[in-house]
Amino acid sequence: MAPAWQRLGLYASFLKRQPNSGPDVIKLGRRVIPGCFRDIYSATGKWTKEYTLQTRKDVEKWWHQRIKEQAFKISEADKSKPKFYVLSMFPYPSGKLHMGHVRVYTISDTIARFQKMRGMQVINPMGWDAFGLPAENAAIERNLHPESWTQSNIRHMRKQLDRLGLCFSWDREITTCLPDYYKWTQYLFIKLYEAGLAYQKEALVNWDPVDQTVLANEQVDEQGCSWRSGAKVEQKYLRQWFIKTTAYAKAMQDALADLPEWYGIKGMQAHWIGDCVGCHLDFMLKVDGQVTGEKLSAYTATPEAVYGTSHVAISPSHRLLHGHGSLKEVFRKALIPGKDCLAPVTAANMLTQREVPIIILANAGFEGSLDAKIGIPSTSSEDTILAQTLGLPYSEVIETLPDGTERLSGSAEFTGMSRQDAFLALTEKARRKRVGGDVTSNKLKDWLVSRQRYWGTPIPMVHCPACGPVPVPLEDLPVTLPSIASFTGKGGSPLATASEWVNCSCPRCKGAATRETDTMDTFVDSAWYYFRYTDPQNTQSPFSTALADYWMPVDLYIGGKEHAVMHLFYARFFSHFCHNQKMVKHREPFHKLLAQGLIKGQTFRLPSGQYLQREEVDLTGSAPVHASTREKLDVTWEKMSKSKHNGVDPEEAVEQYGIDTIRLYILFAAPPEKDILWDVKTDALPGVLRWQQRLWSLATQFIEARVSVKVPRPELLSNEEKAEARKLWEYKNSVISQVTAHFTEDFSLNSAISHLMGLSSALSQASQSVVLHSPEFEDTLCALMVMAAPMAPHITSELWAGLALVPRKLCAHYAWDAGVLSQAWPAVDPQFLQQPDVVQMVVLINNKACGKIPVPQQVARDQDKVHELVLQSELGIRLLQGRSIKKAFLSPRTALINFLVQE
Repeated sequence: MAPAWQRLGLYASFLKRQPNSGPDVIKLGRRVIPGCFRDIYSATGKWTKEYTLQTRKDVEKWWHQRIKEQAFKISEADKSKPKFYVLSMFPYPSGKLHMGHVRVYTISDTIARFQKMRGMQVINPMGWDAFGLPAENAAIERNLHPESWTQSNIRHMRKQLDRLGLCFSWDREITTCLPDYYKWTQYLFIKLYEAGLAYQKEALVNWDPVDQTVLANEQVDEQGCSWRSGAKVEQKYLRQWFIKTTAYAKAMQDALADLPEWYGIKGMQAHWIGDCVGCHLDFMLKVDGQVTGEKLSAYTATPEAVYGTSHVAISPSHRLLHGHGSLKEVFRKALIPGKDCLAPVTAANMLTQREVPIIILANAGFEGSLDAKIGIPSTSSEDTILAQTLGLPYSEVIETLPDGTERLSGSAEFTGMSRQDAFLALTEKARRKRVGGDVTSNKLKDWLVSRQRYWGTPIPMVHCPACGPVPVPLEDLPVTLPSIASFTGKGGSPLATASEWVNCSCPRCKGAATRETDTMDTFVDSAWYYFRYTDPQNTQSPFSTALADYWMPVDLYIGGKEHAVMHLFYARFFSHFCHNQKMVKHREPFHKLLAQGLIKGQTFRLPSGQYLQREEVDLTGSAPVHASTREKLDVTWEKMSKSKHNGVDPEEAVEQYGIDTIRLYILFAAPPEKDILWDVKTDALPGVLRWQQRLWSLATQFIEARVSVKVPRPELLSNEEKAEARKLWEYKNSVISQVTAHFTEDFSLNSAISHLMGLSSALSQASQSVVLHSPEFEDTLCALMVMAAPMAPHITSELWAGLALVPRKLCAHYAWDAGVLSQAWPAVDPQFLQQPDVVQMVVLINNKACGKIPVPQQVARDQDKVHELVLQSELGIRLLQGRSIKKAFLSPRTALINFLVQE
């Protein structure tokens, strides 16, 4: 086996040797040790005193590749080992990382390293949400193919992620625009279609009348005009594909109760879904008793009473009056603005077969997103009034018994049932017959997934004049995107121009047919990607059930709060669907969520609204002004943006401060769920720079001190020094407990860093004898390095390599032949857990001892809580009440607090 210093990566291609000391030795203090130090050490073999920017860069350059090689290696064959799946939302490959990316990926990288040190099998995968409108716009503006633009951006961003020292499970990389991924997106779409959960209907789109094309919402400006032609955008009905998310509304609403770790997000999901108290039922429309082929879906909050229906009401804005349906003119002729109109069309309930009239309501009293509802006088006074006004017949179908119980009457096989039982039975029958019945709210809409775009997943459907829409056979997937010579941004769907691709044979009757030319909403691609990461190379199915069952659910999902509604809803929907398809045993995809805040930059804005660049601002006075006009400026903090001139280039920031510094700043500046106001002059950045210097000094001075003594001798410590060492031991255990809790429970990594800073401060105040001879000092210093390693991997790797070379160590429980990132996470010593729950806190006032108070062990290191307990105690009331307290100091080493008060 190679020597330990080589296994640790300590050997470089060059060695710093002492003059006349022989070919392979270095003198460090009074000790001569093997010449295995790198060039970051001074020519004398001593560590540099200051951890300067250049030293930081040297350290990070040396360790960068070595840390990458220690990335997450796992053995999925070993199912006995606990797993941890940390997932950060994958980026759109725009070509350039921003600081928001750096924040989310720094958090995921830190948590992944921590969990690996805890002995978990960890995956921290990365991929690319690569379909989308920007690539198509780039194709139009720069005459580039979307694929080449996207792949170029991916290559560049991959290099950026690498330069930031982020260790992802790159062997699991996925790219949604590649056929080996979107083949399975198409597969899942077909499974949805086969389950009756994907369908077509008319829906409104943004239409550019000049370019004759559909626009995404992002392509319509604030004035309602097209981004390209400038034309006023119109609303137009087109036949679109939908996914029936309402079918899972009740199940997804109920499942929120199983997600206790979704702090702050459950309420947003619940609000988006709404109260699931009713359902839609389907009706076949008739004119003069003849079936027309048109269908109508209408909502009711009381489906159990549907046999008492008097009418179906629709809004004047309903698609039946504005779309391309065969009854459009019939409805429009019946419409009298300002009046409730009885249309010459009837609606036959496809469950009960009962036929009722359709009314166009003048005052659209529709709740939520509804535009059609079932009128049932038995359960609605409004429906009763309307039916009586228009002379519509109806029957009462709910009886109230003497004991107050309500039961159904005149309701076929549901007669005699309680309302609750009838609700369940009737909706179940409707679902079984596929005529509605999915319990949902009056606000949730089905998911419109059609996009009239090129750069997206082709919808795997064929339109046949004889058979209607037919799914592409699974064995013919993927339906790949055809090559298109140029993109103009005009006309209909770009895919419609690829005639050879469009024209095909019907999979069912083999007759002439055409392919669907819409592509899917990119949210579909990202609605199931967490499954693919569990088995990314699978060519036979989207993922292996066995592997998905092992890795799922995602233990920690990290991303922006802006995705806490739609993306999470769609991801949960796909997970519920896959669960119902027996593809995976877990119903919910994510165990814990961490919705991180924004990184905001300072903006300077003129009264006109124009944003200024920083060099255009004069900051020398009491308030910023325009350097040229001297106008006063509106100074705010906003999300970083190129247009607002307040962005920070991550690569420039790393070049200026170093990788570890940026990581620590991002983690320390604010709790992860809060916004960071990027200001390098605040306490956060100087604080993490000072802390790195303290870590450097602690380790290097310890190394020099230890090599200066022949043998460390703990028995030489005096009783006072032993007590000091004991306090370090207690502090170490307290910090291990607190930091571990922050890493596993609330993810307040800023608080974890604060605790480690306090531990560093306590170590720096240790007496020389304790440094030289105390096992507790050595153990605490090592534990500090290990706990800091997930957050600052480069400096701690360097310092650990130095600590590993210290002769005659007093701590044998560390793996000295392995790097710091390969160490086991420190555990609280069992003896510490057996300590009394209360400590006696010594209280000083103006440096004079005044007494003691009992303080719970778990808060004895929390200055604010100790301060409060003292003030509430009998001693505090007697000696401090009414006095002006200038400051209080809590000793980091002993149970002592000192109050400085105005005499």
